[in-house]
Amino acid sequence: MTAHALQREPFLPALRLAAGKKPSVDDIYPRLFDAILEQRIAPASRFTEESLGETFGVSRSVIRRVLAKLSHQQVIILRPNQRAQVAAPDAQQTRQILEARRMTEITVVQLACAQATAAQIRQLRELIAREHECIEHNQRGPAIRLSGEFHLHLAAIAANAPLAQFLNSLVPLTSLVIAQYEAKACTYCAWQEHVAIVEAVERRDSNAAVALMTQHLDHLESKLLKHH
Repeated sequence: MTAHALQREPFLPALRLAAGKKPSVDDIYPRLFDAILEQRIAPASRFTEESLGETFGVSRSVIRRVLAKLSHQQVIILRPNQRAQVAAPDAQQTRQILEARRMTEITVVQLACAQATAAQIRQLRELIAREHECIEHNQRGPAIRLSGEFHLHLAAIAANAPLAQFLNSLVPLTSLVIAQYEAKACTYCAWQEHVAIVEAVERRDSNAAVALMTQHLDHLESKLLKHH
């Protein structure tokens, strides 16, 4: 399936709500990522800036910046003089990604326990609520993306820029693997484990938060690698 097969209708009404503003990278990024996660742009497909610009009703320059962001996150592969292609991590790559995440996120959740404010805890809970709502409405792509964003929000709370940047190169790629190998988003109820992690962070219980995060990523690894 190519990008031409994407329907324009699901995207453009939401974009028009921005009070006459032209859609930005921040507007288009989640929509394009959701389309990839829902495999409306298939893993093996190659697509062009022109076709995506037409699909989303934006200029090639906006699409180019969105593709650059997704490339930095390793979700798509950009090569000189070739069309962009969606990545397809294998079992070894998936295992390495999750090993790196486990080591990084243990530190992240420890820092978050020490620094999280009440407002930040509320933001995490709002994110989990949105994730749960998407699962309930069978909105698979957004549910997977929001699940990943929970981890990136935790990294922001930890207030360590290098760790946050590193996770930003791992979490979206994990979301892609989940989309490619998990049959249904609701079979992996990450939001429930996210709730438990937030409760530990709110209590500033570092030991519990680390144990819950480790268990959370162990569950994810076992579910993803059984497909290989």
